Amino acid sequence: MIPLHGIGGRGDLPVPLWLAIYSAAAAVAVSFFALAAFWSRPRFELTSGPPLAALTRLVDGRVVRWALKVLGLVALALLLGAAWFGSTSSALNPAPTWLYVWIWVGIIPVSLLLGPVWRLANPLRTLASFVPRRVVRPLPAGIAYWPAVAGLFGFVWLELAYPEASAPLVVAVFVSAYCLVNVAAGIVYGPRWFSVGDSFEVYAEVLARLSPLGRVDGQLVLRNPLAGLATMPREPGLVGLLCLLLGSTAFDGISRWSVWTSSAGQLGHHILVHTLGLLAAVAVVTLLFIGAARATGQARVRPGAVGNAGLPGAFVHSLVPIAIGYAVAHYFSFAVFQGQDGVLLATDPFGRGWDLLGTGQAGIDYGLLGTG
Repeated sequence: MIPLHGIGGRGDLPVPLWLAIYSAAAAVAVSFFALAAFWSRPRFELTSGPPLAALTRLVDGRVVRWALKVLGLVALALLLGAAWFGSTSSALNPAPTWLYVWIWVGIIPVSLLLGPVWRLANPLRTLASFVPRRVVRPLPAGIAYWPAVAGLFGFVWLELAYPEASAPLVVAVFVSAYCLVNVAAGIVYGPRWFSVGDSFEVYAEVLARLSPLGRVDGQLVLRNPLAGLATMPREPGLVGLLCLLLGSTAFDGISRWSVWTSSAGQLGHHILVHTLGLLAAVAVVTLLFIGAARATGQARVRPGAVGNAGLPGAFVHSLVPIAIGYAVAHYFSFAVFQGQDGVLLATDPFGRGWDLLGTGQAGIDYGLLGTG
């Protein structure tokens, strides 16, 4: 067991490290060759099948909408209840696993398969909607997606740089503060806030762009998953969001490299060293992407044709599949194994000696998937 992603998990490679490195390099080289040879024109066509009328009526029905709202509120209440009032040990409290695995990692397959379902179940939206308001202030000019970027950085910093990220009290404080800030902003600025300021909803919406489920004229359809990327907004902040996702995931891997752990251990000051490392990884990814985007024939682009975010914003959709593939490759075994703990610990969420699910004597099945 080694510490990673804020909580424990299994770390191994099914092949020698040198072979993994050379294979990764070869995969990148082959991918670039294949793209250059076979993808010579845009393929983000808005192709879709016939409307799914029955599914649309079901999803848009009041019963399903309210069921999702209730599910979101119950999940938030359980998370906060376990974090505040459950066991003080991260090994016995399910809240850290629920946050770092079920929500942070689970949001990827849920959004990819079901589309923007997070928006419907978002408990923060629901809580803000319960407060009557006569006047809704417009969002500050130029705010774009930067609040979501700031909130996301706070989360990844907590996960990757703060040494006590798995402590239930730390999870309780973070989730409570995040909820208070976003619900208050949602009350002041209205529902629009969550589309640009709630980091988890913005992240889920970006992932949902690659869902095979989309809408055409209000009707759900099965579509080419790339079609959603063609409609991504080109606003400031989205480049920062995706570069932050890529950079933080890269740093998560680097921070478990033996060279890093030995060097960081000699320097001490865990929070400072890891914060600087996280910032450096994000900065490298951001500078490489922005530099490459701006060097791509800028002189031949008609002024005003690429949106408010300029050329980096025009290419930002290309980062979404990369971010998803990187996250899946990086978090897969972590989700499969540590995710089991979320079920096992749910049998006694408040540390009262209960065994609600009858799993009190069970443990994580590390043989569920072999390294081969």
